[in-house]
Amino acid sequence: MNNVLDEIIDLMKDAGTRQSETGVPGLSMIKGDIPAHQLAALYEPMIGFTVQGTKILSIGERSTDLEGPSYYVLPMHVPATASVHPDRYGRPYMSLGLKLNQNVLQSLLRDLPENLLPTASGHFAACAMDIELMEAWLRLLRLSKTSRDIPALAPAYEREILYRVLMGPQGWYLRQFGLRESNLSRIYQVVKWFRGNFMSPIDIGEMASKSGMAINTFHRQFKRATGLSPIQFQKQLRLLEARNLIAFEGYPVASAAYHVGYQSPSQFNREYSRFFGSSPARDTENLRRIENTRD
Repeated sequence: MNNVLDEIIDLMKDAGTRQSETGVPGLSMIKGDIPAHQLAALYEPMIGFTVQGTKILSIGERSTDLEGPSYYVLPMHVPATASVHPDRYGRPYMSLGLKLNQNVLQSLLRDLPENLLPTASGHFAACAMDIELMEAWLRLLRLSKTSRDIPALAPAYEREILYRVLMGPQGWYLRQFGLRESNLSRIYQVVKWFRGNFMSPIDIGEMASKSGMAINTFHRQFKRATGLSPIQFQKQLRLLEARNLIAFEGYPVASAAYHVGYQSPSQFNREYSRFFGSSPARDTENLRRIENTRD
């Protein structure tokens, strides 16, 4: 396994502290001391492979240590904060990400016998990386150096990674993401609506009705899928958008608060400080300073 991991690390030597595409569809990489503000974001549905070091990912009130080499499954867009750390020998944090493609997953599910498919899963966690899965990641990453092979081979290697994750401890989430009529897929459609309408007031009863669920069931399924209540989810989307408006588009703090749907600037300041760990003015000033230094 060490030889496989060493080759993956070598193929990632040109990665930087901003997420970069590899040339292989859906596959990205990142490396180094990534600023915490960059890691506060709306994460997309993906399989993440922590190659080296540790990522501490916080969703809602729960933080999870993702120590490499390991993988994790995010089956839903979800707002989160994070920090990254070198490994015990001081070597830099490194990770790969593979976007989840629902069509590819559905095709795979159709080809698998029902009795092979997972029926339950534990909480979101880091999962041990076995040699077969690591080798599949290596084959996919190698294509970044042989671009002519990508159209023919990338779909096969992507499918293998999905299959091996599907058979693992977080496979249930992957299966639910691929089934259009599952509760998770219904929540996925709600989250998709949220992403485009988070500044508007929300009607939980209407959302539950459109999802075909009772309100209590909707709340439970939403939190299971995202780690957040619908109100928390909306709030964190608003805070992420407000941060960008203040830091990079020149909005005054109060104007940004009203723009994203807050009626009370003082409430906005409290919730912003709780989520990002600093007041809006101080946090965004620091963010601009870091970004200007990096540029």
